[in-house]
Amino acid sequence: MNVRTSSIRVTLLSAAALGSIVTASAAMAQAGPPAPAQAAKPSDQSNPVASGVSSNDPAASPAGAPVAAPIDARAVQDIVVTGIRRSLASATNAKKASVSFGDSIFAEDIGKLPATNLAETLNRIPGVNINRDIDGEGLQVSIRGLGPSFTKVLLNGTNIAVASDGGTNGGSANREVDLDLFPSELFTRLDVSKTPVASTLEGGIAGVVNLRNARPFDRPGTHVNVIAQADGHDSNSKWGPRGAVIASTTFGDTFGILAGFSGYKQKERIDGFETVGWTDGNLACGTGCNNTAFDGNGFSYASTVPNNTGHGLTPGTPLNLAATSGLSLQQLSLAKIPRLGRDSITIGDRSRISALLSVEWRPSDTLHFAVDGLYDVSKRDYNRFNMNWQVRNSGPGTGPTATGGMVPFNIVTDANNIVTSGTFANSSFFLENDIFNQKTKFWNINPNAEWTPTSKIKVQAQLNYGHSTFFREQPQFDFQTTPQSGVEVAYTNNGGDVPTITPNVNLNDPNLGWKWYRVNVQNISRETTTKGAHLDTTFGDDHANIKAGFAYDDAKRIIKAYDNSTAFQTAVCGATCDGTTGSVPNSQLAQYLMPTTVSDFGHLSGSNFGYSKYIMDNIAALEKATNYAYYSANAPETKGAVTGGSVGNIREKTWAAYVEANAVAKILDRDMHFNFGVRYFHTDQTVASPVQVASGFIQTTINASYDDWLPTVNVSYDVSSKLKLRAAASKTMTRADAGLLLPGTTFSDPSAQVASAGNPNLKPYTSNNIDVGGEYYTGGIGYIGLDLFRKDIDGYTVNTTQNVTFGSLGIPYSALVTTQQAALTNRAANTGVSIDNLPVQLTLPINNGKLLIKGIEATWVQPLDFLIKGIGLRTNATYLHQSSSTGLIAPGVSPWSYNLQGFYEAHGISLSVNYVWTDKSIAINGPQNGINVPLRNDARGQLDLSAGYQLPFMNKAFRLTFDMLNITNSPIRTTFGYDNAPYSVYYPGREYLFGIRASF
Repeated sequence: MNVRTSSIRVTLLSAAALGSIVTASAAMAQAGPPAPAQAAKPSDQSNPVASGVSSNDPAASPAGAPVAAPIDARAVQDIVVTGIRRSLASATNAKKASVSFGDSIFAEDIGKLPATNLAETLNRIPGVNINRDIDGEGLQVSIRGLGPSFTKVLLNGTNIAVASDGGTNGGSANREVDLDLFPSELFTRLDVSKTPVASTLEGGIAGVVNLRNARPFDRPGTHVNVIAQADGHDSNSKWGPRGAVIASTTFGDTFGILAGFSGYKQKERIDGFETVGWTDGNLACGTGCNNTAFDGNGFSYASTVPNNTGHGLTPGTPLNLAATSGLSLQQLSLAKIPRLGRDSITIGDRSRISALLSVEWRPSDTLHFAVDGLYDVSKRDYNRFNMNWQVRNSGPGTGPTATGGMVPFNIVTDANNIVTSGTFANSSFFLENDIFNQKTKFWNINPNAEWTPTSKIKVQAQLNYGHSTFFREQPQFDFQTTPQSGVEVAYTNNGGDVPTITPNVNLNDPNLGWKWYRVNVQNISRETTTKGAHLDTTFGDDHANIKAGFAYDDAKRIIKAYDNSTAFQTAVCGATCDGTTGSVPNSQLAQYLMPTTVSDFGHLSGSNFGYSKYIMDNIAALEKATNYAYYSANAPETKGAVTGGSVGNIREKTWAAYVEANAVAKILDRDMHFNFGVRYFHTDQTVASPVQVASGFIQTTINASYDDWLPTVNVSYDVSSKLKLRAAASKTMTRADAGLLLPGTTFSDPSAQVASAGNPNLKPYTSNNIDVGGEYYTGGIGYIGLDLFRKDIDGYTVNTTQNVTFGSLGIPYSALVTTQQAALTNRAANTGVSIDNLPVQLTLPINNGKLLIKGIEATWVQPLDFLIKGIGLRTNATYLHQSSSTGLIAPGVSPWSYNLQGFYEAHGISLSVNYVWTDKSIAINGPQNGINVPLRNDARGQLDLSAGYQLPFMNKAFRLTFDMLNITNSPIRTTFGYDNAPYSVYYPGREYLFGIRASF
């Protein structure tokens, strides 16, 4: 449908408050929507607030976020815009109308945001990066260089929390929000506010993202939109359904209802390579070796010749490692190889169902009511098969899994001591089968009201209640090659995506002599509850106003873990898992193993993994034979989650109040917009967590409270009708990661070598912010923008690593699972050190000093009709620089990132090509595994295509669509400090979506 847009005169309520309120007498343009009797008509759909919801309504957008201005009746132009241009025009108008810094994305119509979920959509905004799951789908957003937990995500202006734990590998703290749960089809507007106003809910140093779901008066009348797509991946050549139905109707100007449903189900497969870090040997070779330093890996070479070593060596005789390796003992001690080099394949089903119900009622011109309800449920049923080259814990040791230690031959290293080639005799492999059965549920209800008793007073009130649950069932079955059976690895690492690990045996043979390695029964549950009440009152008219408000928010998080591994292991393979006893002894194991069903592992990588086929286990048969369901259902609570995080309860009750003044004045006959305000908040925090004592677990509770004043100033000046300058100063805060507040000490690996502990005494981080910039509007959708910003963050939390002894942790040996006990026993035997004195790498978060982030954002949106009618471009780039008093920096910050979009829209055809690139960044600060290097994310670019064709019949109700994501097949790669030391690499491949859209 053709719509009429207008040139927009920038008018936004601005203010002066901080001790006294100054009002300006200059004229202001109307900030609210038309009265219900003048509700938006179809020809007014280019006005994003024509739904009849006030632009000041928190449910429409967070205060101070970019808000599209109302149509200025004095400046209406006959410009017809549709499709992509209409969306960009709305975003340009919203940016121009805002007094603060920010950006918006609009759907041109209900259900037409250009991505599969909201994280992917937000990635198009300058300064916004996303974290991706191993399948390549966007999960969480980061703004201006700070991680997802520093971004406040709101739903219709209210607090939300999602209990999911951050994707397949898990471990999130729940302060961040996994946006893959929210389908783009049910949302019509996303606002990213980069500088706050006083009425903005506190908690986002990086910025605030407001998700605005569809409402019936977005498009008055009766409408039905149907989206049907086939979703395919070249990783497995499988296709699944994806679709949505959104129906709405309005009854005059009084009542409207909208219902939406979205869902998908698809077969997943992700090939990859993992290491769980890199490691060096533990050799007693004197000065310069690592024998007196923290080893952290349980790895040491053999001291005597193991059985079946070959190479002319006699079993049981002393080894001369310098002679076999070709390196001095000091060089060999520093030579680094993957800790658990493993081919990894994840296979399974993924699905999501979402439903939206929105009702609006306008009983009079002065009274509006709305209720929004959103429900989502997401499931992932994955099997992950990892074939591990067992370097960690491969020393002589004792017990059924002890290998006797590897023997190195002809080792070559580079300048960073990374092994580039060599042979490792007496190697061992084990298959690790993790089963991920998880479900996430989320529902939220948000009633709100707006009352305008006089032209000088507006009252807005809203309530919100949200609840989310997450449960992951994660059993594990692991099988090892027979120790000292002559397994040997030829290893090369020539700088490709992955090293080549080539065994001399067929790892795809179920009869190779596999034995039990370990079994686990570990589950985790999370629950979040948010509720709140907000009241906002505006005093004044369109010439000047004062806004004041109150907010109460209550957020509760509950994290529980369950572990029945010890009892399950004893029942399945014996107390030490030697396979001589139990329901499935080693002698019967081969019948539960089978050759792989995957014949093309790594086909998207172009890399030589060394081996591409390895056994899989018959999971259903194993679960039945071992009575797994019983042990899972009766798993007792434990203090450590399978994802490595702590467990416990966190509750935060926050009372907040603010005052804000807005005004516009004439300076040199040009409008200058002012926004001044201050927000006060007080938070009562309760942290409860189980602590291990000799008699079992006891619950400890720690109470804390904190408060602060958060002043804000935003100013914009219309230098001309095309040039706008802006400046802002503010103080913002972010609460510490929820998971870091839990005090429990947990081990993040099964060998009890790397531990982490929380810190309930962490304080919120605060930031003093300065922003300057502006835009030059070239006409229509076009503008060129430049923003400079600075964030001085105090109390930034960093993880510090300490080398401590196991005995100092206060965790009884008996409290560990069997595999951890065995690992400690082996390490003690290898090193001659008592268990209590064994080194452990402990990571502890602290408020540590200051972090400074400075950056530049540049944006250019430009129609290119003078070249070819219907084409245009949108591009943005961000540069960030950070420094700190500790030398440590914020993880996930890419110095450079940019987004290039070219589009064409004419003759019923729409075409958009989008390329997003992010520079390399620190993933996790060092040291890692006792080696002083960080984990680094590789630079990555993703090229996407979106195309559509409007069928020229049936009143153009049908549109064919085609989308192709990750066209260049970009992997997701993280390294261990050096480019030729991959930590993890995943190959999500390309995604294709063919579909049809019908609009009635």
